Amino acid sequence: MEKLIGNFFLVGLMGAGKTTVGKTLARRTDKTFYDSDHEIEARTGVRVATIFDIEGERRFRDRETSVIADLTQLNNIVLATGGGAILRPQNRAQLATYGTVIYLRASINDLLIRTQHDKNRPLLQTANPRAKLESLFLERDPLYRDIADIIVDTTQQNVNLLLTQLLEQLATLPPKPKP
Repeated sequence: MEKLIGNFFLVGLMGAGKTTVGKTLARRTDKTFYDSDHEIEARTGVRVATIFDIEGERRFRDRETSVIADLTQLNNIVLATGGGAILRPQNRAQLATYGTVIYLRASINDLLIRTQHDKNRPLLQTANPRAKLESLFLERDPLYRDIADIIVDTTQQNVNLLLTQLLEQLATLPPKPKP
């Protein structure tokens, strides 16, 4: 397969597989992998859950917007964004402008299974995580779809098979020129 040019940005709900798929995609395309949540943690020295607890979601989103603005300026990267990154119009614009956006979509059941033991997901620390995921899906799915160049269903998917299919789709897309 020919070398795939440009940046790839992964969006989707928590547990959709953005980090797992992103790391594998970066290896297979010889790109550098970044995770926006990990970058926030590296810059602040604290976990995302702690930022949510101390500063609240709005301040976390401010940090996220800054990190996305910085990372989208890099070349030859794969970026796994936080699930809520698309809530801000400026983040959607950055992602859509500076790379190919891949929406990883999974069933609510799969998302619940993948996230049920993860205490580092502040929005799911609730009495009814299923209802929260359903609500997040209803709010965010249209935003993910709006900026996605490719939509991939990760429900009960093997990562290697999923990557093979994704690489085939990416090969058919023209690279987005950097503005």
